Amino acid sequence: MFNNRPNKAQKGRGAVSNLKNRLDNEERVPEDDGWWNLEDDLLAKFETQLRPDTSKTIISHNTSPDIPFDRSINPYKGCEHGCIYCYARPTHSYLGLSPGLDFETKIFFKENAAVLLERELRRQGYECKPIALGVNTDAYQPAEKELKITRSILEVLSAYNHPVSIITKSSRILNDLDILAPMGQKSLVHVMISVTTLDPNLARSMEPRASRPANRLATLKMLNEAGVPTGVLASPMIPAINDNELEAILEASAKVGAVQAGYLLLRLPFELKELFRDWLRVHFPDRENRVLSLIRQCREGSLNTAGFGVRMRGTGPYAEILNKRYKLACRRLKLNQRDEKWDFNCSLFKPPLRVGDQMTLI
Repeated sequence: MFNNRPNKAQKGRGAVSNLKNRLDNEERVPEDDGWWNLEDDLLAKFETQLRPDTSKTIISHNTSPDIPFDRSINPYKGCEHGCIYCYARPTHSYLGLSPGLDFETKIFFKENAAVLLERELRRQGYECKPIALGVNTDAYQPAEKELKITRSILEVLSAYNHPVSIITKSSRILNDLDILAPMGQKSLVHVMISVTTLDPNLARSMEPRASRPANRLATLKMLNEAGVPTGVLASPMIPAINDNELEAILEASAKVGAVQAGYLLLRLPFELKELFRDWLRVHFPDRENRVLSLIRQCREGSLNTAGFGVRMRGTGPYAEILNKRYKLACRRLKLNQRDEKWDFNCSLFKPPLRVGDQMTLI
């Protein structure tokens, strides 16, 4: 059952509703009967709940031509950061939950992640290729502070000399600098810090429980100084919301050591369309029509396109101008130039000896 209520901003949460998931046959309509004013009685309904996940495998594989990796690990399902634009929200529907408030309050963690990973890395014939960590939901969301699932994964990858790329918008990644710095020296790790806006007020409404923009830039700087190759992901760019900040984000990131950069245009798959509309009506009612109109101009008249080659950047004049702005800024700031530090070293991969294993003669 969903905790439905009238659409309104919830403190510390991105979604403003618990929209029913697309796989649910029942229809529930929120109705304000006067009791919603008793906020203290409702707070418990929106507290974060952590639940163990029973996955049998840990590495996910893909054949998408749009992304530069063929395997990834997501330590968590759902994300407490609460980013309203998160394209992973609709995956909560497969769990019988809402992509809205459920996605950011009901978090599933893969408690046996390290054990599963070792098992897969030791399989006969395993081919070492870089693993992307936290590309669906953030591997350094608040639950990581206590659970340390991501840290346990990094400990395994470090022991096996296995390359990994990480995307996060959390300064919590600095807690694992003791692992990441030595891996960086071996060309075994890259980190992309996601910076969506430099405006703390916009960040508070758009991604309420993620690290503040200034903290992300400071994190990028500290990683770079520790010898960890870093870049910035200015994503997603949302028309008439944060698109005017693209050059400023890239420039601020370059100043603190970013040498690589990327961006994505907002994607609104499945239920995310309605969740994003609800968020606009609450936070930017004066811009709702303009924002949605610009998105349709980039998405062939709809709010989302799923085709390979266009889903990440969009099409049409607006999308083309955004892409040209990005390329010009990268050229001016000397981002995305050839850098040997960004070449992963897969030749070092080797499963460590276990008790009882036979040692090699060489």
